[in-house]
Amino acid sequence: MDNTQNTTINTENAFSISDFEKRARQFLSADVPKIDHQSLPKVLGDHQLNPDLHPALIPQIKYVAAVLIPVISRPHGPCIIFTKRSEDLPHHPGQISFPGGIAQSQDHNLLTTALREANEEIGLHETSCRTIGYLDPYLTVTGFCITPVVGLIERDFVAKIDPKEVANVFDVPLAFLMSSANHQKHSLSWQGKVRYYHAMPYKNHYIWGATAGILHSLYERLYHL
Repeated sequence: MDNTQNTTINTENAFSISDFEKRARQFLSADVPKIDHQSLPKVLGDHQLNPDLHPALIPQIKYVAAVLIPVISRPHGPCIIFTKRSEDLPHHPGQISFPGGIAQSQDHNLLTTALREANEEIGLHETSCRTIGYLDPYLTVTGFCITPVVGLIERDFVAKIDPKEVANVFDVPLAFLMSSANHQKHSLSWQGKVRYYHAMPYKNHYIWGATAGILHSLYERLYHL
């Protein structure tokens, strides 16, 4: 379900938890996306900053995954919780990410995947998370099709990390992440070509790639009206 059409909202107190929830419920999908492993859905992704990566050239989906975008109220304002992945992980070691991972056969749907992974990685129990919507799936050139789940986390939550998966947990203010002034486009050489990607450096944390791309998508859906 897409609620993005012909809607306006009050921009006052834009970065309060109540206003964020209002925007999320108004502009995000309320339905859990279903991803067909055998097909390439029309999704957001790395190809948007690299027009020569025509969808037909993007690898078929190798991994169906889901992440939780955990929004929590702090004394200085709402924040999003991030993890720094362990250097020992096979995929994207050491990178900044949301709690999440690859869907497993026992998962009922992609919401189950996101909540299961968040529990395993940072000790977040599903009863401490209130789901408020879903972003469009995000496809990476490495074959990950990631469904972002947006959830509000109980303010007394304290992370208990699994060191095998997570090296560190930290917060970034929602006001920083949802300001276009902090959205950058960086580049690197990949397979002999220059490739562009989203980046949102914050203090000593380098948020980039799919994580920054998903944040940019959240900004465009909720705040770039």
